[in-house]
Amino acid sequence: MVPNPGATRATTPKINEEINVSSQSAKNGKLTREEKRAEKRKKKGDKPGYFAQMKQLFTMTRKSDPNIGWILLTVALVILLVFLLVGVLLNNWITWLIIGVPVAALACVIILSRRAERAAFGQIEGQPGAAGAALSTLRRGWIVEEQPVAVNPRTQDLAFRALGRPGVVLVTEGPASRVNSLVAQEKKKLNRVAPNVPVHVIKSGNGEGQVPLKKITKTMKKYPKNLTQQEVHAVNNRLASLNKGMPMPKGVDPMKARPDRKGLRGR
Repeated sequence: MVPNPGATRATTPKINEEINVSSQSAKNGKLTREEKRAEKRKKKGDKPGYFAQMKQLFTMTRKSDPNIGWILLTVALVILLVFLLVGVLLNNWITWLIIGVPVAALACVIILSRRAERAAFGQIEGQPGAAGAALSTLRRGWIVEEQPVAVNPRTQDLAFRALGRPGVVLVTEGPASRVNSLVAQEKKKLNRVAPNVPVHVIKSGNGEGQVPLKKITKTMKKYPKNLTQQEVHAVNNRLASLNKGMPMPKGVDPMKARPDRKGLRGR
C-alpha cells in the first residue's frame, strides 16, 4: 500500500508542535499534565493507603491487646442492631441500616485509635526518651524540643521542654524526688532569658506525684492560656539561645522511643 503524502505532511506539523511544546515546557521549568500526574503517583507510591495504615494500626494494637478484634466487632454489631431496630420501628429499616454502617465504622476507628495510643505508650514506657516521645504527639499550638534540654549525666535523668500559650512546660524523666535539682537549674536558665513566662513542671511516671505518659498531653491542655500566639514565637526566639551545641547523652535516643503520630490519630 502506497503511503499518502498528504497525510504525512498533515501529521508532521503536529509532531513538531508537540516536540516544541515539550521542549518549551522544559525550558520554562514547568511540568506537563502527564508529568505532574507521574510525580504525584511517585510521591504516593512510598506511602501506604488509608486501609493499609488501619491494618498496621490494628496489627500493632493486637500485640498488646489481643481482644481488640472482638471489641471492634461487638461495637459494630451493637450499633448496627440499634439502627436496624430504629428503622424497623419507623418502617424504613434499609435507610437506617445504611446510615448505621458509617456510624459503626467511625466508632470502630475512634476506639482503635485510643487503644493504639494506649498500646504505643505501653511499648515505650520505661525507655529513655519516653517523655519526649509523649510530647511529640502534641498537635498545633505547641513548640516541642526533640532533644532533652537538661540532663543529669550520672543518673540519666532528663528534662524535656515544650512551649505553648500556657507558657513553658518542663517534663522530667526520673524519680520525682531526684529530678528537683534538674528542674531548678532549668528554671534558672529560663528566668534569665524569659523572666515573666510561667513555667509548669510535669514529672512523668507512675509513682506518687507523677503523671503517666498517656496523660501528659491531657494535663498540659488543661493549663490556662497566659500568652498570645505572637508572644509564644517571641519567647521561642529567646529560648533558641539555650542549649546550643548540647550533646545527646549516651543511651538516650528519643527518635527510637517516638510513637507514630499519624497512627495514633487513626489517619
